[in-house]
Amino acid sequence: MLGIFSRGQQKLKGMEKTTNTKEDKSLEYLDLLRRLSQEQGVSGREAKVAESLLKTLHPLVDEVERDRLGNVIAHKKGEGPDPHPRVMLAAHMDEIGLMVTQILEGGFLRFTPVGGIDLRTLPGQEVLIHGLSPLRGVIGAKPPHLQEPGERKKAIPGDELYIDTGYSKKEELEEMVPLGTMVTIERDLQLLANDLVAGKALDNRAGVTVLAACFQELTRLKHRADVYGVATVQEEVGVRGAMVSSYGLAPDLAVVIDVCHGDMPGVAEDEGFPLGKGPALGLGPHVHPRLFTTLKETAQEIGVPYQVEPSPTPAGTDAWAIQIAREGIPTALVSLPLRYMHTAVETLSLKDLKETGRLLAAFIQGLEPAFVEGLSCY
Repeated sequence: MLGIFSRGQQKLKGMEKTTNTKEDKSLEYLDLLRRLSQEQGVSGREAKVAESLLKTLHPLVDEVERDRLGNVIAHKKGEGPDPHPRVMLAAHMDEIGLMVTQILEGGFLRFTPVGGIDLRTLPGQEVLIHGLSPLRGVIGAKPPHLQEPGERKKAIPGDELYIDTGYSKKEELEEMVPLGTMVTIERDLQLLANDLVAGKALDNRAGVTVLAACFQELTRLKHRADVYGVATVQEEVGVRGAMVSSYGLAPDLAVVIDVCHGDMPGVAEDEGFPLGKGPALGLGPHVHPRLFTTLKETAQEIGVPYQVEPSPTPAGTDAWAIQIAREGIPTALVSLPLRYMHTAVETLSLKDLKETGRLLAAFIQGLEPAFVEGLSCY
């Protein structure tokens, strides 16, 4: 059987097995994750995130640009004789948010979700309204003192939530906040114990940070593959950026970086994955089995802990869109365990983030043309 490692049993050069200690610098990518998390980029309005990412990736790759839909595409060329396998790494950079639908008398704003935001978590949140100029607000609701007895036991319906801007006149807001204006949650990234962090949009700015971490690792490694790192747009509303970029790039194979559900009270053991125990490797119909096996073997060889995520359906990631692009692209899925998905306090492990970047770099370092040719046999 064809294998990814043309060197037989020799170690991946520069990626030897290590023991994870405090000296592993798990906080190395904290500043980048904080900056990306706190940027505002609802689906379809990712320009600020893209601008920040362009500056971050520029010194790590040979070229980086945005395509017509807004995806950021970074290219790092491989070394050695042709052919060079073409590998695509994809992580979406958009976040869930809100859109203004109505301006009420008294200066209040009604809104609708953009993406799968959990409306139950919105009361009491601080928000930023992206009108003609940024405007701060808070999401209010009727206090429990004024609720009917039956209301206190139910989640507040979305049509009873509103944004309070402090303005008192409808006419003032109409000039600053056109209908359709995007709204994002305001939240600083918090460093918790044991290298955990909590904040907004870690789904999937953490995956985008992994892209940067992988390219950082590749700067000190030799690799034959041409690597295309794509920060995709509009994943939360229909994996649109992945469709466009995978069609345009036509890679030989792809690895999607996203998040899966982390362990927490009330979540079944088979539905949540421990934080700090390594990335979860997806296994299901949308994952090419040989890519799964090779990622697993690479993790074992370089000492990266990993978990296995049984995934019988595409589960809403970019993976299924890439898998069925053109005549079909062999695809793998690597996920960071994340607690409290689609809330303002998404929580994950910086150690998992760093180790995922190291795993992907080692995987890419071992790619050879013979392995890619063998992927046509599913």
